[in-house]
Amino acid sequence: MIPRALLRENAYRSIRDAIVDGTLAPGERLNDGELAQWLGVSRTPVREALARLEEAGLVQTKPGRYTMVTPLDVQAARAAQSVTAAMHELAVREAVPNFSAAEIEAMRDANRRFAAALQAGDVDAAIASDDEFHGVAVTAAANSAIRSVLEQFTPMLRRLERLRFSSLSGRDSVALHERIIDLCEARDVERAALAARENWLSLDPLFDVEAPDR
Repeated sequence: MIPRALLRENAYRSIRDAIVDGTLAPGERLNDGELAQWLGVSRTPVREALARLEEAGLVQTKPGRYTMVTPLDVQAARAAQSVTAAMHELAVREAVPNFSAAEIEAMRDANRRFAAALQAGDVDAAIASDDEFHGVAVTAAANSAIRSVLEQFTPMLRRLERLRFSSLSGRDSVALHERIIDLCEARDVERAALAARENWLSLDPLFDVEAPDR
């Protein structure tokens, strides 16, 4: 028997990822029974997942009327951007003094895969590689508070990235990553942390788009 906590976590991640990748579109109505059938679980973990997603700003609920995917909200996305940038800055500050050569190489490898995915126009692979790149410092920082905050706010930014990823300057993103790596390798904590923050604040073009019609 699958533990309830695992069912709840799997339901949360599946619905969250469907919102982020656009399978569930902004403004789309959600029915817990249909979602439960789709995921092959009972309604309880789905309802718990929807409540958690509401806290993260990805779902809106009006009791007795509707539950829906939150429409794109530029103000909320900018708030998420500020928080996410600050958390990655903090992660780098805490991680870099103890970085090993293996962690530097892991960042370089992730950035190579990121560049290749951008070149191929593979949004899924690009975002996965970008997550891995930034995840090196987050993991090395070993700060559960940072991880928890990023878990809440990063999906909102990833959702926007998928709408206009191909229009972003991939070359600039790769170059920003390389700068972060070089500064980390040089143990320049201050500049590396600020470069990590700048990387997330460079996503401003994302806020100029609207959700496409379906």
